[in-house]
Amino acid sequence: MELRHLRYFVAVAEELSFTRAAERLHIGQPPLSMQIRDLEEEIGTRLFERSKRRVALTEAGLRFLEHAREILARSQAATDEARRAGRGELGELRVGFTSSLPYTTTLADVLHTYRRDFPQVGLLLREMFTVDQFEALLRGDIDVGFVRYRGLDVPPGIVTREIGRDALRLVVNSSHPLAVRTEVSLAELREEGFVAYPPDVGTGLPAIVGELCRGAGFEPRIVQRAREATTQIGLVASGLGVAVLPAPLECVRLPRVRYLAISDEGAYLSLAVARAERPPSPVLRTFLDVLVRIAAPPG
Repeated sequence: MELRHLRYFVAVAEELSFTRAAERLHIGQPPLSMQIRDLEEEIGTRLFERSKRRVALTEAGLRFLEHAREILARSQAATDEARRAGRGELGELRVGFTSSLPYTTTLADVLHTYRRDFPQVGLLLREMFTVDQFEALLRGDIDVGFVRYRGLDVPPGIVTREIGRDALRLVVNSSHPLAVRTEVSLAELREEGFVAYPPDVGTGLPAIVGELCRGAGFEPRIVQRAREATTQIGLVASGLGVAVLPAPLECVRLPRVRYLAISDEGAYLSLAVARAERPPSPVLRTFLDVLVRIAAPPG
């Protein structure tokens, strides 16, 4: 039994006329009659009472009609769902992002647009350090990541595309002599104690800060380490040192904290989208299309 047999049967059952059903199906009446006879033989019972004047459903035909309609409807629903999945309109997308990204408009804009355009795709979001995102992408645990990759080695098998840059800011206590300034150079921080990430934390910022300080002629003196940016800001508020963090974190407003621009060339952190180097799934492809529209690359 094939789906076409069910379609032919339903058409005859609804029209109660082989002539009208054949016209509706755009086939000849003799082939239609033959297909219905084949269906009845396969089932083992008559589905229609036929006479020269009328066509009527038998009791078996009435019962079969309900199931035939249901099967055809489910078949159409399965076809539609498969097509939508192939277009990236259904499924699940796992997204990694760094902790500073929610302080920017990039993540919010992309997710808002994507959820509006593809409401049937489930989004699973995971806050992760960049190195952890790289590992998760290679394992297949996430589909796409928003990473701060500058200062880190991108492992083989990962594709990155820069979609933005955030300037670095010097975070100082409001009682610090530099707090009255709007901009400083790193050379002025030679004698300062720095609050910084641990070197193994999975972000490239420690390497970038170290490189910038060495370019300014000194090695940064680390006095406190903290794995969370907001913790570092709190330690600066306590007067334990200065910190260098991405500009989006300026929205974290604590008493006794000031954010100053850094004039040194290269004082920025790149934002990139990362994925595994393999053909993207349909849902990932649609997400990347939205990303291209919303998050334009630098320049």
